[in-house]
Amino acid sequence: MQREFIQFSAPFIGEEEIKEVVDSLRSGWITTGPKVKEFEKRICNYVGAKYAVATFSGTSALFLSLKASGIKEDDEVIVPTFTFASTAHVVVHCGAIPVFVDSDPKTFQIDTAKIEEKITAKTKAIIPVHYGGNLVEMGDVFALAKKYNLKVIEDAAHAIGSEYQGKKIGSLESNATCFSFYATKNITTAEGGMVVANNKNIIENIRKMTMYGISDSREIWEKRYEVEGDWFYDIEMVGYKANMTDLSAAIGIHQLAKLDRFIGQRQRYAEIYYSELGDLECDFMEIKKGNKSSWHLFPLLLHPQVERDSFIYDLKKMAIGTSVLFRPLHLHSAYKNLFPAEHGDFPISESVYNRLINLPLSPSIKENDILYVCKTIKTLIGKFIKN
Repeated sequence: MQREFIQFSAPFIGEEEIKEVVDSLRSGWITTGPKVKEFEKRICNYVGAKYAVATFSGTSALFLSLKASGIKEDDEVIVPTFTFASTAHVVVHCGAIPVFVDSDPKTFQIDTAKIEEKITAKTKAIIPVHYGGNLVEMGDVFALAKKYNLKVIEDAAHAIGSEYQGKKIGSLESNATCFSFYATKNITTAEGGMVVANNKNIIENIRKMTMYGISDSREIWEKRYEVEGDWFYDIEMVGYKANMTDLSAAIGIHQLAKLDRFIGQRQRYAEIYYSELGDLECDFMEIKKGNKSSWHLFPLLLHPQVERDSFIYDLKKMAIGTSVLFRPLHLHSAYKNLFPAEHGDFPISESVYNRLINLPLSPSIKENDILYVCKTIKTLIGKFIKN
């Protein structure tokens, strides 16, 4: 009997989410409305932030946070090269310049010791990316931000539920923190994102930008087509179309209620990987003492003798899906053309990438499947390693 394919990161959707979406459809309110407002409120309560605004995606959350923070043409923004394209794309879309920084070899996060050397008179912001749910050393980031008067916009696409020194990501002193609720994330709204902040002005500016720059508050906008509403509105800025819908928020409300359970399962599976694969001379991502990872990803650095791409293909033949997250940005054609860089310019990020494989990790996966992944890896890896 053929084994069912183990997906790398499948979402876990329950009946509660389905019923809530159906309720939205039957209510007639399917775009931004009361469920978006409720989802924003619950996110604030969960992470410990004062204000939140839901967006169409994590990418739009980042972009609008930069715009609301005044990032403009020819400004420079510090970003890790070891991240997804969104982190740098949003900088370029502002007309600004992403300045890449190498990774820490143990945590795989941006190496905060290498940030200061990249700061110039044009530097206006830092985007720390909490890769895999693990955490950047934010104490260092905030110290540099204070010293050079820089904005801090956290890319927490992987990190809802993570904790830095006992504080949830989203409650720190950043100017804004951005979450993603894409289909593969720890909680999903299918497509969606969120900006949280303790500064009301930045959130209200972002909210306005999500809906074309229209001046009306959301409460007035929701009443436009009701008996007590008014048709009139004013466009105060040239905004965008980046709002979340109630259909998406309907999913997110129930996903958020399950988040701690999801993270607990991910933690359990991570512990199994550590236990079962610890003697294979592979390297694991280090979690700093006092921090808590949401375990969005489980990255494994394969033994140097293992040919990574062949290994991934062999796992796929054994019904195991994996991924490689991420190829450093300076190696991609778009960024090589915009900001020329050579192989070897960011040696740690390149070294991590060359050995990296991301193993299946999701609450939709059964524990027996995780054990099968471990058993298969141990069997296959032997053919690559020469004694």
